[in-house]
Amino acid sequence: MAILERHDTGAIAHLRMNAPERLNALSDAMLEALRSELDRLREDRAIRVVILSGAGKAFCAGHDLKEMQAGRQAEDGGAAYFADLFTRCSAVMRAIRTLPQPVIARPHGIATAAGCQLVASCDMAVAAEGTRFGVNGVNIGLFCSTPMVALSRNIPRKQAFEMLTTGSFIDTARALELGLINRAVPEEVLEAETMALAETVAGKLGSAVRIGKEAFYAQLEMGLDEAYGYSGEVMVRNMLDRDTEEGISAFLEKRPPEWRQ
Repeated sequence: MAILERHDTGAIAHLRMNAPERLNALSDAMLEALRSELDRLREDRAIRVVILSGAGKAFCAGHDLKEMQAGRQAEDGGAAYFADLFTRCSAVMRAIRTLPQPVIARPHGIATAAGCQLVASCDMAVAAEGTRFGVNGVNIGLFCSTPMVALSRNIPRKQAFEMLTTGSFIDTARALELGLINRAVPEEVLEAETMALAETVAGKLGSAVRIGKEAFYAQLEMGLDEAYGYSGEVMVRNMLDRDTEEGISAFLEKRPPEWRQ
């Protein structure tokens, strides 16, 4: 049984973390499986959208604490292992951000600590009503410093800081209000609603979405003048795409576009 399952529906790739007995914790094996699959998806031009979900009763409960404790048995008390672990986890989160295809998280049950980081790192999220989100490491004496990076770039800083310092959970209504998720739906329609969003995005011109995702995150890190200069250059590059020319022509001629990609 694979720890990470993949099946494709047309241009949509479905990734399901498959370690339900451990609440899909981000173990060494899970991180490696995610990294490897994301690398493959990066080169797969047939895939336009990725959906990330978890098997069992939870989306992801964060790092595997038993593995982390075992790492302490090294002569250095685990320092090298912990540094490597958090580097590998951060690399997976960054890989989601830099993946050409949009990634939609489909959380249910709980998404805690690095599991909440995983939701925050995805481009969009459709959650099952009743899902609980938290960066609750502080409750066991471990401040969620790396999950903080993604969370604080998703929701207002005071609310992020409150979650990080209290270890309190928020529900889907609050997560929606803060902008951590795009929508909350009854669990029985979670798969259908997520697919509907994925199919809408997958139906757009793939090259335009790839250009747009890269530009979206790049301009967020810039000042206003730099952002406008950069985004103007991106618009020029997009306009020179043959399929963009076809899309505009088709719109003006009131016909469906004949895109090559």
